[in-house]
Amino acid sequence: MTSSNVGESTTSHLFINKMLQKLKSNWFLLGVVGVIACAKLWPWIGAKGGPLKPEVTVKYVSVMAIFLCSGVSMRTEDLTQAMANVRLHIFVQSYTLILVPCLISSLVESLQLLSHINPLFLRGLLVVGCMPPPVSSAVILTKAVGGNDAAAVFNSALGSFLGIIVTPLLLLYMIGTHASVPFFSIVTSLSITVILPLLLGQVIRGFIIDWIEEKKPPFGTISSSILLLIIFSTFSDTFKGSSIQMDMTSLCSVIMIVVSCQLTFLCLSYLLSTQYDTLYEVSYNFLTLSA
Repeated sequence: MTSSNVGESTTSHLFINKMLQKLKSNWFLLGVVGVIACAKLWPWIGAKGGPLKPEVTVKYVSVMAIFLCSGVSMRTEDLTQAMANVRLHIFVQSYTLILVPCLISSLVESLQLLSHINPLFLRGLLVVGCMPPPVSSAVILTKAVGGNDAAAVFNSALGSFLGIIVTPLLLLYMIGTHASVPFFSIVTSLSITVILPLLLGQVIRGFIIDWIEEKKPPFGTISSSILLLIIFSTFSDTFKGSSIQMDMTSLCSVIMIVVSCQLTFLCLSYLLSTQYDTLYEVSYNFLTLSA
């Protein structure tokens, strides 16, 4: 074998190794694409009433498992410190439940006048803009990018509780839609799936803290894998129960709008948070637009 062949072989191996490392580091994004494709091909598996039983495994077990992992992996001091950061909480909740809905409402009104996008898409965009941050994905994605996961846990839970009151009021004001809200049922569900597993995780951590420090279990990877299951179930329901006739122009337009909104809100939250000496991802609710 000549020296040139050896050099080409080495270069090829380096390139392959580099690509494998890239794929490994972005496994979650690849997993999201994979589970969405699977949901499209076999929606009956993860849809409600299917063999996966998402009414239990996703709605309760998966979310509880994510917050149990958060409770076990999170230092109590970090959680206590995050809870005491009132300035951060005001910023996050105001941004998510006041600023975002107002900006989205203005955007939707403009699009209704200037475009021919399907009104159902625009209505859905407005509804999602009024939603509180998604509990599970907010925590997992914040941790994945090295953010303050303790603050994410607290603000996700707080936003969900505030959303019980704020979201119906926003929908009534912006859309004119009103409905009865099972307040105690929602509070009970959030307490069982979020608060209790988190507290239980903290208790368990106290007994196995030495083992955690030594072994460093991949709690982040476990939580991300569980999130993929939730995404699969969500898209399975969407693909199985979708009865809306979607024209490609409206669909592509909405995708572009969602991506543009996500980037805009990310940049805006970064600028505002750094201005006030805080750094926190507050545009979680737009992650749910993909569903």
